[in-house]
Amino acid sequence: MPAFSLLEGGNSSVDYVDGIESETMLRRKAREAALQALFQIDVGRSEVEDAVTYVVTLNDLNDAGEEFCRELVTGVLANLELIDRLIAEHAVDWNLKRLGNVERNLLRMALFELMYRRDIPVGVTINEAVEIAKTFANDDSGRFVNGILGRFVRERNLEDDSEG
Repeated sequence: MPAFSLLEGGNSSVDYVDGIESETMLRRKAREAALQALFQIDVGRSEVEDAVTYVVTLNDLNDAGEEFCRELVTGVLANLELIDRLIAEHAVDWNLKRLGNVERNLLRMALFELMYRRDIPVGVTINEAVEIAKTFANDDSGRFVNGILGRFVRERNLEDDSEG
């Protein structure tokens, strides 16, 4: 277990249908795990592999969930400089280091999805980030995250191909 741990008490919203986790709920659980790992790496200075292995076990992710979690974590870290620059540009009047640890890492993860996972509808990425912010931070954090991501999407003219 990493020396510094976060969010063990998060209320995951994973549902089961006939005993099988839905893909949507699996992705939510993997996003929550990725946030936990990014937090441990960022704040607790955990090693990447230690943090990911810990959260995969903690959240009881299956192979698909682990793969998505790892992709989010490694994708954020591989593009961290660009992502942080984008957060700084869109978080008007906020210094990156002044952002809450949860909000900063959640924005990193959502911006990675918006830029590099075009197969995931824009609305899904934003809604998931807002709901996770409400779970692991508070309602104000959800509104803050929504505002930053909405500004990014509008400025980039990202279209959402989903029905809703």
